[in-house]
Amino acid sequence: MSVALDDRPSPSESDPVWVEALPLAELRHKGRALVKREGRQVALFDTAGGVRAIANRCPHQGYPLSEGTLSDGGADGTCTLTCNWHNWKFDLETGAVVDGGDAVRVFPSEIRDGTVWIDIADLPASERIARALAGLREGFRDPSDDRIARDLARLEAAGADPRLGVRAAIRWTHDRFRWGMTHAHAVLADWLALADEQDDPVNRLVCVTEVVAHLVDDSLREDTYAYPEGTEPWDEEAFVAAVEAEDEVRAIRLARGGLAEGGWARIDRGLCRAALAHYQDFGHSAIYMEKTREAVQRLDGANGGTDHPADGPVAEPLLLLLVRALVKAQREDLIPEFKAYRPARDAWTGRGRTAVKPADLCRVSVAKALDRISAGSADPQRCYDALMTAAAWQLLHADPLYATRHAQPISQNVGRLDFSHAITFANAGRRMMGRHPELAPDVLLQTACFLGRNAGYVDPAYPAERWRVATPAAFVAGCAEGVIDHGNPEFIVSAHLVKMTCAVREEIAATPRASWVPDLAAALNRFLNEPFKRKLTRRVAYQARETVKGE
Repeated sequence: MSVALDDRPSPSESDPVWVEALPLAELRHKGRALVKREGRQVALFDTAGGVRAIANRCPHQGYPLSEGTLSDGGADGTCTLTCNWHNWKFDLETGAVVDGGDAVRVFPSEIRDGTVWIDIADLPASERIARALAGLREGFRDPSDDRIARDLARLEAAGADPRLGVRAAIRWTHDRFRWGMTHAHAVLADWLALADEQDDPVNRLVCVTEVVAHLVDDSLREDTYAYPEGTEPWDEEAFVAAVEAEDEVRAIRLARGGLAEGGWARIDRGLCRAALAHYQDFGHSAIYMEKTREAVQRLDGANGGTDHPADGPVAEPLLLLLVRALVKAQREDLIPEFKAYRPARDAWTGRGRTAVKPADLCRVSVAKALDRISAGSADPQRCYDALMTAAAWQLLHADPLYATRHAQPISQNVGRLDFSHAITFANAGRRMMGRHPELAPDVLLQTACFLGRNAGYVDPAYPAERWRVATPAAFVAGCAEGVIDHGNPEFIVSAHLVKMTCAVREEIAATPRASWVPDLAAALNRFLNEPFKRKLTRRVAYQARETVKGE
C-alpha cells in the first residue's frame, strides 16, 4: 500500500478552512461532483460509507479523478476509485493507492443543514514535508523519474529545499553499494552546481531529480553491505597504509574518527594521498575524492542540513562510500602497460628544466610521456598546460574506428570516455594540487599515463575542424542548457555529459587565456554532439567467442 494522505484534522494542525461545496441532495442525485474553491479542484462522491472528497487531479499524471470509475464496497465504507487513464486505484477513505503509488489528498467533509462542506486548509509544512519524504522513499521500490520528480516538487511546494530529498536518498542508499561510490555520487556535485545556476525552477528540479533517480537506479535491488563500526583517532599515515593494504575495517574507522575530530578538512590530504597512491581505477579515485568533497560542501554547508527531523548531514555516508571505493580500487600501475609509472614517480626530483611541449605528448608511449613530464618537473604549471593541450588534441582526434569496430581485441575498446577521463582527472588533480602542492608529481605523471595510453588510438588526419567554435567561452557557458535537457535514458551517459561539461567550464574559468582553451572547447563540442553507439552487440559476441577460444 502507498503512504496515505488522509488529511483529517488533529489538534496540532493548522486552523481548518471550511467552505461550502454543494447541497447534499444534488450530490446524491448526481453521485459525484466537481467543485472549485480557492484555487483547488475537489472531486466529491456519494458512497455507502458517506461523502468522500479528494483532490481531482490524479497524482500520477494529473488526469481528472472525477471521471473515474467508482467501486463502492458497501456499508463498511470501503470504496475504490479507479482512474481510467492508467488504472490507478485509490482508497477514497485514506487516499492510498492499491498496490502502491502516489497517494491522493483526502479532504475532510461535513454535512451542515443539508449542505456538504469541505475543509481545504493546507497541511502544516512539516507534515507535508514528512509525507513527501515518505512517498519518495516508498517510490524507491519501483522507481520512475516522474514519481521522483513529483515527490521532490512536493518538498519544494511545502517550502523545503529539494536537496532535503537528495540528502535523504544518500542516507537511505549508501549501504547498498558493494564496491563503494559510483558515478551517481561522483556527478552529484555537478548536478547541484548546475541547479544553483538556474533561474528556471523546472531546470532546477531536473538537476535534483537526476541526482536522486541515479542513486536509486544504481542501488535498486542491491543487498545491504554494512560498513564496519567504530572509530580510531585520525592518523594520516595509518589511513593511507590501510587503504594500500585493502583493509576496509581500519580505513573506515580512521576516516570516521578524523571526520569527527575536525570535519572534512582534517582528512582531506589523507584522502587525496590515498586516491593518488597509484594510477588507479582509470582516474576515478581522484575524481570521486574531489567530487565527494564538493558534494559535502554543497549539501552540508555550515550546519549539515536543515532542522527538519528527517534531515541530517551526509558527510559520513559519503565518506564511507568513498573509502570503500578507494580500498577496492583497481591499481592499473601494476599492469605492464603502466609499469613505468612507479619508477618515474620514485625518481621525481622537481628540478627538471626542459621545456615541455604539447606536441611531444600527443602521440608517444606511456614511458615517453612520463619521461617528458619528469624532464620539465621544475615548472608544474607549464607541465599542466602541456598535458591539457595534448589531452584536448587527443579527444579532438580520437579515431572513431576503435569505438565502433567489432572485430578487435578487448584491449582496443577505446572510445570517448577513455579520452575525456584525461580531462576530468586533470580537473580534479588541479584542485588537489591547489590545496596540496606536494601532490603535483602524482597528478602530472598520472595525467601523462592517460595520454600515453590513448596515443595509439588517435588519427591525426581526423577532420577536427568541424568541431571548432568561434567563441569558446560563450560556447562552453551555453552547454549547460543542453546537458540539462539531455534526453538520454542511461544515467551513466548523462553523468559523463555533465561531468565533462562542468570540468571543462571550470578549467576555462580558472585559466581563460590559456592557449589550450580553443582546443578544449572544441573537444567538448565533439564529446557532447558526436553520435555514438551505446550497445555494440556484434562486438560483445565476437569478443566472447575469442575469449572462449583461449580457455
